Amino acid sequence: MTYFFETYGCQMNKAESAAIEQLMVGRGWTAAETAETADLAIINTCSVRATAENRIFGRLGWFTALKAVRSGAREGKRGHFPAAAEAYDKGQQNITVVVTGCMAQRLLDSLKKDYPVIDYVVGTFQKQHFEEIIQAVEQNQPPLVIDEDPVYTFAPVSLEPGAFTAFVPIMHGCNNYCTYCIVPHVRGREISRNPAEVLAELDQLSAHNVREITLLGQNVNSYCWKNEDGTELDFPGLMEMIARHLEEKNSPIGWVRFMSSHPKDLSDKLIEVIARYPVLCRHIHLPVQHGSDPILRRMARKYTHQEYLDLVGRIREKLPDASLTTDILIGFPGETEEDFDKTVELMERVRYQAAYMYYYNPREGTPAAKYPDQIPLDTKKSRLQRIIDMQLVITREETAKRLGQTVTVLAESVSRDNKEELLGKTAQDERVVFAAPESACGTFVQVQLLELTGNTIRGKVVGS
Repeated sequence: MTYFFETYGCQMNKAESAAIEQLMVGRGWTAAETAETADLAIINTCSVRATAENRIFGRLGWFTALKAVRSGAREGKRGHFPAAAEAYDKGQQNITVVVTGCMAQRLLDSLKKDYPVIDYVVGTFQKQHFEEIIQAVEQNQPPLVIDEDPVYTFAPVSLEPGAFTAFVPIMHGCNNYCTYCIVPHVRGREISRNPAEVLAELDQLSAHNVREITLLGQNVNSYCWKNEDGTELDFPGLMEMIARHLEEKNSPIGWVRFMSSHPKDLSDKLIEVIARYPVLCRHIHLPVQHGSDPILRRMARKYTHQEYLDLVGRIREKLPDASLTTDILIGFPGETEEDFDKTVELMERVRYQAAYMYYYNPREGTPAAKYPDQIPLDTKKSRLQRIIDMQLVITREETAKRLGQTVTVLAESVSRDNKEELLGKTAQDERVVFAAPESACGTFVQVQLLELTGNTIRGKVVGS
């Protein structure tokens, strides 16, 4: 039996897709080269922006046409799907289409009615039923009825086959309810994972020679596990536990990252823990979203412009070599030119290594979508382009300061432009290209940073 994945959106979706893939690989399934010949197609969806959902709607139209060919329907366009036509002619069973993820949760009651091509709609609280779905496909059974479960279940391991980096979910959901964000409505309230399960997964990843992990949660800083004796383990405590565990086990995991962080919850205690343990990467993604206090209040972010800058100052005092990246949301309802200028001012003060920048898109079901003072699209696009142009200059200037240094780089993949070069990243999450054999992929190498081409650092391997 064969499977095909389409995964959209955040790292949590990637982790959950990897966990589902582990189930199938464990039952002897293999990845199909194309959806046309797969027995099971899983579309893991994102609902953060309307554009993400619109793309899925388009893909469902494509799968409708594909399924018509795989079922031998008279209206099937065999010429458009030659591999699917060949699969049908050979007697292969029809493809089963599963839609999961945040969009599936948001449209749980309507998606299958609107798109009959879908066999299963699996919400964010139903993923423990995938083993039943896989068994049904193996036995060529009609689609099962999947009940909604009220409790989120963490998968035991979320590793893609053959990968040397892995995402490790430590919590799920969000209690913040920022006024623009759909995530709490589709992911639910915060649930923290048992630390014993986290350490057990790390041991499995170590056995597979994984070199880097990223701890995941909608807001990892809110992690809180309550022990039976009434004591609590917070996120800094978990990070310290992980660092000590990896050291005691002599694990091949050399780097630990985490995301995402909410600025109001990132504590001085966490900064001190990162400073204490070299295995914890000196890179913090710290989404500010905006620089104007009135806009931050309307967003319900629960911190001010100055409080954010104070936090950045404490990070840089304790972690002078740390890089900072962020998210910037421009064009929020009611944003004035003065509000926008405060964001520009903050970005110039912080000087991020990189920023994910986008303009506000109303999401149905969030309070901000009903705010009356929506910003015209042309204004949003103009302001967005201004900060993109500014950040590109900042990124280049900050990266140039690193030239001449020799740093540790995790070699990740062969360059598409030159097969004799590898792409890698630093502990600060900078991208580096350097000459090295493919056999170095998945290892840590010492690289001297030499020059900047665009926003890519070029370097050379030093030492053995």
